[in-house]
Amino acid sequence: MTAQQPYRLIISGGGTGGHIFPALAIADEFKRRHPDANILFAGAKGRMEMKRVPEAGYKIVGLWISGIQRKLSFSNLLLPVKLMVSYLAAKRLINTFRPHAVVGTGGYASIPVLWAATRRNIPVLIQEQNAFAGLANRQVARKVHRICVAHENMERYFPADKICITGNPVRTDILNLAGKRGRALVHFGFSPAAKTLFVMGGSLGARTLNESIRLHIDKILDAGIQLIWQCGNLYYEEYDRWLQAYDRRRIRLYSFLQEIDLAYAAADVVISRAGALAVSELCVAGKAAILVPSPNVAEDHQTKNAEVLVRQQAAMLIPDANARQILVDEALRMLFDEERTARMIQNISALARPHATEAIVNELEKIMGIKRNGNAVAASGSHARLVR
Repeated sequence: MTAQQPYRLIISGGGTGGHIFPALAIADEFKRRHPDANILFAGAKGRMEMKRVPEAGYKIVGLWISGIQRKLSFSNLLLPVKLMVSYLAAKRLINTFRPHAVVGTGGYASIPVLWAATRRNIPVLIQEQNAFAGLANRQVARKVHRICVAHENMERYFPADKICITGNPVRTDILNLAGKRGRALVHFGFSPAAKTLFVMGGSLGARTLNESIRLHIDKILDAGIQLIWQCGNLYYEEYDRWLQAYDRRRIRLYSFLQEIDLAYAAADVVISRAGALAVSELCVAGKAAILVPSPNVAEDHQTKNAEVLVRQQAAMLIPDANARQILVDEALRMLFDEERTARMIQNISALARPHATEAIVNELEKIMGIKRNGNAVAASGSHARLVR
């Protein structure tokens, strides 16, 4: 396909950051290799990808599509109509843009685009972040050319001969934390002699994590712990006012952390939800972690993500319903049990796949027929493994 450059690529996925970030990481890596490539995104109107993708410098087309609501709603009755309208829009998009390949990273916005692409026999790659495969990817799995996954045993959901274990893309600034701890502690104004706890609730925040810390903040301060707390945009103003009554020299509260690499570098223990990308980042960062899966996700996939680590003794899982009572106590025990944290760090680091983005784009280039130096791109090089 080298004669057909510049390449045209459509990437579809969204609804949550867990789908958007891998899509952007794949686009960036493909653009790094092929600077003149024309990359177009397709997302759902009104969802966060319509803002995040243009911020990253890419064009995006919005489709009239939404997911299934858990409770009875008029929106669910409209779903067949939305699917048909979005499929026709995606079909027109495919016909006019004429992509060399299409990539799907999950989320309902990707379904009509992948339907349209597979029916035109365009090379299609999908990327599944979770240990429990999402509905959108399961819908199209038998018709796509390659399925990049982050976990073993995904043959339960996908055809085995199409699966390639690559891992999940992570933010590039997390890939090399070596030597950053000193700079991180200076950045947060913390002492190297004290233990540091990093609570990561996501950009919107996590109510259970926030309430768990709020209920037991005195225990954390009495133990001499330094706290980096990403509470989320929804909670920041309330918690900032509440903390005025406390000595904040050992507390750093953020709505959202831009310098997430420094937070990982400073942390001795991390408390987090168990979204697929958070789990992948913890593996790459090599951090002792307590995972509190969100109960508000489809098919409880965060619990399944966490259980992958727990089986390898690489993390601790606390159910959301128990977190307010025991989360802080367990975090304090872990912070001061250096033998346990060292063992956990060793186990979680062994699960890291720091080259996931490159491996995914290698697979994409292969199904596109892109050659380098006269040879087809290796599909199962050092960073990926095909399942047969």
